[in-house]
Amino acid sequence: MKTFKLKMLFVLPNNLEQKEIKLLDGLIINKEDDYYPNQWLIEAFVSKDYTTYFEKIMNIEELLLKVKISKTDNEPVLFKSKIIGINEIGENINVLFKGNLEKKK
Repeated sequence: MKTFKLKMLFVLPNNLEQKEIKLLDGLIINKEDDYYPNQWLIEAFVSKDYTTYFEKIMNIEELLLKVKISKTDNEPVLFKSKIIGINEIGENINVLFKGNLEKKK
């Protein structure tokens, strides 16, 4: 597994407006799994103010995420993902996504 810092997150749910998520912190993990070689875990640590938004889109099977990894000046990459958990941590929440990196065309 390889772990990277999540620097930017935009959520692009089906037929809904792209939403920038203001991160307090975040990680992105390349699982490097033999069965699912392109699978990643994305953890966004955000304000509790986002709880309703994430609960609203939690059941969407295929969310498109646009993220920047490691540095804010890196090019964004796209993931097809699904929310697999929302957890309260003190005054904030973490949102866990599981997804696959989209190939560049």
